[in-house]
Amino acid sequence: MGLLDSVLGGVLGSMGGQQAGQPGGGNAALINMVVGMLANGSAQGGLGGLLQQFQNSGLGEVAASWVGTGQNQPISPDQITNVLGGDTISNMAQQLGMGHGDLAGQLSQILPQVVDHLTPNGQAPQGGLGDIAGILGQLMAKR
Repeated sequence: MGLLDSVLGGVLGSMGGQQAGQPGGGNAALINMVVGMLANGSAQGGLGGLLQQFQNSGLGEVAASWVGTGQNQPISPDQITNVLGGDTISNMAQQLGMGHGDLAGQLSQILPQVVDHLTPNGQAPQGGLGDIAGILGQLMAKR
């Protein structure tokens, strides 16, 4: 659970720990949703599937920078929408009670950090990240 605590502490701390719907910061519900996307068995195919989506969209080097040990390359809200698809962004925004543009903006800040924190050794774990969404949700509920 140390890795998940690190993810929560690092990402929530750097984003100010703000709640869903508040402008300008990350939130626990959004991070939980992002980690769910990265877990094995997700609609995105886990971390490997998400990285493949970035590769297919011409942004493989950007996503690879988040996994690697160097500096994370930025991504714009429009690029996030292109990779994940407008329907996915709209569904996520509706679940979180946010606007489409607000969610894409927050994802452009949070997704690189979450991937970076979940791949501390500069590479994706063999077999993916596993089913960590439930564990992360439990940890977040305790905070």
